[in-house]
Amino acid sequence: MEINDATLSFSALAQPTRLEALRLLLRHEPEGLAAGELARRLNVPHNTLSAHLAVLGRAGWVSSHRESRSIIYHASPGHMQQVIAYLISDCCNGDPALCAPLIDTLSPCHSSSPQEPSS
Repeated sequence: MEINDATLSFSALAQPTRLEALRLLLRHEPEGLAAGELARRLNVPHNTLSAHLAVLGRAGWVSSHRESRSIIYHASPGHMQQVIAYLISDCCNGDPALCAPLIDTLSPCHSSSPQEPSS
């Protein structure tokens, strides 16, 4: 990833509605969400959401496809992986002990609260 691609990606997320849209889409992978459902859940007018999704799409964060009369939007976990890899490529001067806490937070099974023991 080039620095210009990274700054485009970050600038696309520097707006609350776009960031919330991406987070909502990430929670609904791999099935995605229809544009109307996204607008409803975010309480945003359809035309406003469309503009936000266009920004996210140009930056690589989302993609879409048509299903009948609906446009289904999907988050791009691969793009997120590229952005995170770009950020941490020089992390901690390569010292795994220093990078471990950061890497642990990237685990999909990570929880900020301890798991309750099962009975």
